[in-house]
Amino acid sequence: MWYNGGRHRDGAYGNLLKPIGGQALELLDTARLILDAIASKMGSDIVLLDLSQVTLIADYFIIATGESERQLDALAQSVVDQGKEAGLQLLSVQGTAASGWTLIDYGGIVVHLFSPAQRKRYQLEEFWSNGRTVVRIA
Repeated sequence: MWYNGGRHRDGAYGNLLKPIGGQALELLDTARLILDAIASKMGSDIVLLDLSQVTLIADYFIIATGESERQLDALAQSVVDQGKEAGLQLLSVQGTAASGWTLIDYGGIVVHLFSPAQRKRYQLEEFWSNGRTVVRIA
């Protein structure tokens, strides 16, 4: 069984999740696994936004803050490791901890890891305020 989730910019669906133990994880369950990976590395102000009714870019955005470059690197590595473990197809990683913003794109799930200054600057939660907040971990 394959989960066909997430839409690419051209609107085409892609197989983003591989079967695990004979069954595919639902996209929301996978997003929650990524939330746990971020929380385990002490990421702060973690938000899961459901954008499925707002845009074709992704079904979910996960936004979190890391307090230092070292922590941002640890958060990104934890997300990539968890995504690999869950069978997600990593589409791209953009940005660096030094820039204060790392984006990890799984198609249906896009993770934004920010320094406090960059998060305040870009205000993604406000930009995507038409989306539904599913989870907020302060």
